[in-house]
Amino acid sequence: MTAAPADFARARSEFLSIDAPRVEDGAAIWRIARDSKVLDLNSSYSYLLWCRDFAATSAVARGENGEPIAFVTGYLRPDHPQTLVVWQVAVDQAHRGKGLAAALLDALTARVAADQGLSSVETTITPDNTASERLFTSYAQRHDVGLEREVLFEGDLFPEEAHLPEVLHRIGPFTT
Repeated sequence: MTAAPADFARARSEFLSIDAPRVEDGAAIWRIARDSKVLDLNSSYSYLLWCRDFAATSAVARGENGEPIAFVTGYLRPDHPQTLVVWQVAVDQAHRGKGLAAALLDALTARVAADQGLSSVETTITPDNTASERLFTSYAQRHDVGLEREVLFEGDLFPEEAHLPEVLHRIGPFTT
């Protein structure tokens, strides 16, 4: 299932802008991640650092009052500087189901491609996260690029009990 153009139009009507996060967005981004109930929640401090140190490879969608209503965080792989690793994507509950995550992902990858070039996108998804699976599958389809899946980290590598494996999704290559 892919996001239709009507979904993107509806998503765009729900927010005023997509831009890079600012440090003062860290608390709101942390709350959106916490309230998602599916993301691994990092410390609030880490979201502040993310907004400071990785703003160029992350994005927020802002609502009517300028507050973040959705975000995507990412970084460039040090050993593959044209590979964007998408760390987390979350949309505030009140704004879900409208294509906003797809619009954010498209805006972020377009910005990174324009600023520094982009050969591929990577993310990891646990096998039970169907929303993320749909998001990245539809992204690959919209951009007419390949999607490969392989287990990156087996579940037994994690110190928590009964952790599912993290499946690497590699999207691309993109042509420049």
